[in-house]
Amino acid sequence: MAQVFLGMSGGVDSSAAAVLLQAQGYAVSGLHLSLLSGLPLPADRLPDDGSDARAVASLLGLPFYDMDLSPEFRATVIDYFIREYEAGRTPNPCVFCNRRIKFGAMWDAARKLGADYLATGHYAKIRQDPATGRHLLCRGADRSKDQSYFLCRLTQEQLSRTLFPLGDLEKPAVRALAEAHGLINAQKRDSQDICFVPDGDYVSFITRCVGHESPTGPFVDREGRVLGQHKGFIRYTKGQHKGLGLAIEPPLYVLRKDPADHAVYLGHNEDLFTSELIAGDWNWISIPALTAPMTVTVKTRYSQREAEAVAEPLSGGQVRLRFREPQRAVTPGQFVVLYDGDAVVGDGVILE
Repeated sequence: MAQVFLGMSGGVDSSAAAVLLQAQGYAVSGLHLSLLSGLPLPADRLPDDGSDARAVASLLGLPFYDMDLSPEFRATVIDYFIREYEAGRTPNPCVFCNRRIKFGAMWDAARKLGADYLATGHYAKIRQDPATGRHLLCRGADRSKDQSYFLCRLTQEQLSRTLFPLGDLEKPAVRALAEAHGLINAQKRDSQDICFVPDGDYVSFITRCVGHESPTGPFVDREGRVLGQHKGFIRYTKGQHKGLGLAIEPPLYVLRKDPADHAVYLGHNEDLFTSELIAGDWNWISIPALTAPMTVTVKTRYSQREAEAVAEPLSGGQVRLRFREPQRAVTPGQFVVLYDGDAVVGDGVILE
């Protein structure tokens, strides 16, 4: 009987996944990750999901392990998060965490305990291409909950030993399954925020981590005129309008940031649209590499509606995307994910 270690967050999704895996005949063990120990978070802001995960595991008769990967999380995800903001980019820590922690360090721990597979409650599918043998990452059946964007950095090796039991289900069916099995978290609210910034105040979090306020600097318009002083370099991201503190009409938006002098450049809404982007650091999933122009659909952030584009390979492993229609606020540091139908072709980090 194959041994499956299931990442259990304490939420309904991973708990329902445990029920499904048991029904499929797997020997299931629960793994809960503690990631936030030692971080400068107020005690009342720390999530307490481990108790729910343990209770569900007990109800279902699963062996249960609570693993503290806080040092690894701090050294990878948190340091990346801070470094990107200080460099004037906008990070996506969940994408980074999935590859390095949940499907990296957690798998390493599970393997030492005898795991054959790692499973999670993500809404996505994995299938193998019969023509190429490559493992494909595909959208989940519930398009409103699909998490393939956040899983875009997974490697072929990671996909080959991962199970997503919820891939064919929609959220109401998952909750109904949990209710039918008497799980205590069947109606538990979905988490919405970054786990280490539960109140959404990433500026205060970074300030506590680094021990000082973010540098101030000038607001500059497109003609190079200084419009005033901003309150801290990391407070602003491309496309932002609220919170600038400038009474100027028509409204101004953040266009870009320069870490050299901590300048924040402003312009009008129409200045935010672009017909192309360049991205690097690619992770290819459905293909070994992009060697010729390819028509794809694209997401430059999770909440975005997909846009049609042509992906063109450049030198140095970079890729240019030419959009069929201009896109707003394409932000350096974010991940751009390419799709061919329901399958993820690959992803890269937006450079410009």
